Amino acid sequence: MKKRNVYLDNLRFEEAGARLAVEFRSAELTGVETVSVYDALGRVSAASVKAVLSSPNHNAAAMDGIAVISADTEAADERTHLELAAGSGFKWIDTGDPVTEPWNAVIMVEDLLEADDERVVIKAPARIWQHVRHVGEDIAAGELIIPSFQRIRAVDIGAMTAGGITEIEVFRRPVVAIIPTGTEIIEDPSEMTDGGIIDSNSRMFAAMVRDAGAEPLRMKPVIDDPELIKKAFAKALEQADAVIIIAGSSAGTEDYSADTIRHFGELLFHGVAVKPGKPAIFGRAGNKPLIGLPGYPVSGYVIFDRLVKPLIELMQGIGAADEEFLTGFLTRRIPSSLEHREFVRVKCGSVGGRMVISPLNRGAGITMSLVQADGILEIPQECEGWEAGAEVEFRLTRSSAEIDNRLVSIGSHDLLLDVITELMHRAGSHTGLSSTHQGSMGGVMAIRKGECHIAPVHLLNPEDGKYNEYLFGRYFQASDFALIKGVGRTQGFIVKPGNPKNITSVEDLPCDKGKGIVYINRQRGAGTRVLLDYMLGGKGISPDSINGYTREMTTHMAVASAVKSGTADTGLGVYSAASVNGLDFIPVGTEEYDFVVRKDMLDVPSLQAFISCLQSAEFAAELEKLGGYELKSPGEIISFD
Repeated sequence: MKKRNVYLDNLRFEEAGARLAVEFRSAELTGVETVSVYDALGRVSAASVKAVLSSPNHNAAAMDGIAVISADTEAADERTHLELAAGSGFKWIDTGDPVTEPWNAVIMVEDLLEADDERVVIKAPARIWQHVRHVGEDIAAGELIIPSFQRIRAVDIGAMTAGGITEIEVFRRPVVAIIPTGTEIIEDPSEMTDGGIIDSNSRMFAAMVRDAGAEPLRMKPVIDDPELIKKAFAKALEQADAVIIIAGSSAGTEDYSADTIRHFGELLFHGVAVKPGKPAIFGRAGNKPLIGLPGYPVSGYVIFDRLVKPLIELMQGIGAADEEFLTGFLTRRIPSSLEHREFVRVKCGSVGGRMVISPLNRGAGITMSLVQADGILEIPQECEGWEAGAEVEFRLTRSSAEIDNRLVSIGSHDLLLDVITELMHRAGSHTGLSSTHQGSMGGVMAIRKGECHIAPVHLLNPEDGKYNEYLFGRYFQASDFALIKGVGRTQGFIVKPGNPKNITSVEDLPCDKGKGIVYINRQRGAGTRVLLDYMLGGKGISPDSINGYTREMTTHMAVASAVKSGTADTGLGVYSAASVNGLDFIPVGTEEYDFVVRKDMLDVPSLQAFISCLQSAEFAAELEKLGGYELKSPGEIISFD
């Protein structure tokens, strides 16, 4: 069994920054040079960019531990421990490793009671696909990454590269070498293979280096071989004023960054009490900073943004750039731990003169949470988080001008929201759409509390089989709220090409039907989840009989990606998500996808721009391309007084 690393430190964030400032206070550099580029940092996009590849492009272990077959662990519990044998019962696996058949779950190394090369003992069963990042969890092929007329930032470049997208005499900047590591790393999207990961991190960090006023020297990826990594590191030290090594900073058996930094200089500290980003490494070789960044993109971004960027600015003898902060009110509770300072990506918008803040996916591997974020909310180490409604201050990651005239949408997800986002940008009306996907019921609750301008909904009334209108009188005062008509859309089962499991209805889903179907569900409160439960109830089918019922996704595209990757056989969703992913579709009916709005918001310019987009010929043409939609009276305002 390979030796695993341990963290040397768990240094408080404030202490880490202070120590770096002392260690490198005399590291200013000057001179004149010519630059070259791969990226488009600071340019403005002329067209929308959609992913051509999903990221991750394979099912990957989210934790260090063992890969198992979920069904083989069902007998394990607190009283009856289960022993598994290597090869037939489990295999050792590190974070990021591909999870391939027959394995379909990962158990963290911390949860093993006993372990050696040949056997392990567990005390709890593994849920199917637990601790496994599925294909498209971060970015789904066909998904909008950035709209047109957006000034491109570092996180946009990282996300575009991860999504398979490829294609200027100045005072000398410090040269910062960047070494991506990992046997699975691939540079060219056209060379993608099973188990491969596009090298998006080095592209993002190179852009961040340039944004900090320095010159990136991006090197070719190095496989997980300690001698080859040291060879690349030595070359980088000769050419650069600082060296960043990406990945290999955690506690896996193939994490070599700390040893490499020790080999070439002094290791200052390994481990910072932040989330995400704990495994960060800082060292020095003479006056040159040596930095180990975590492989998860959000973890690496946080460490670079809060610790590496100030260090690069210090090397140039300049102060930190001004940062803009806003204060607003949280739409959801954010719990946190006393073990670390946490950095939470958030979206925001002004609704009725009140700034509202919605937290995004907190996963360390979710690049799109950086692209979509308007700011970063820092939760101090001494704080256990904040409750919904709390007034908090957060740091902006885009200009306040982009936020002031924005239309805030909270509720159900649909690809047409991407279409409207692009059309609103293209119209040049200085308005935009900020959409957070919390399901239909999440939207109902949000608009009742004044946290958004519109709430996309498609909620079925089980009593009469009609959509949305019953909300008025039950959840809304008809005198205060109205309904903006949207579209009819086809819901159905998303299945693999050829429908190999011969799925025709909900009656095929239960385990006792013998088809071995693994389902992928939407989150509680989603209209699609309500529809599924309605159909199950009509047939007297218990949700407990469906394998995968408790596994939840927040968008139709994520459901389609799960089916496409093979981690699920089917899931209920819209036709457009199936079509974009090249999947087959078994329709079950047409539903109404509409927008709840407060009547006192109807004159808001961004809302008027939204309605104009709904009624435009361009919108109709884009939906026709997607398929699965009916346009009857989009943009019509219905009052239920």
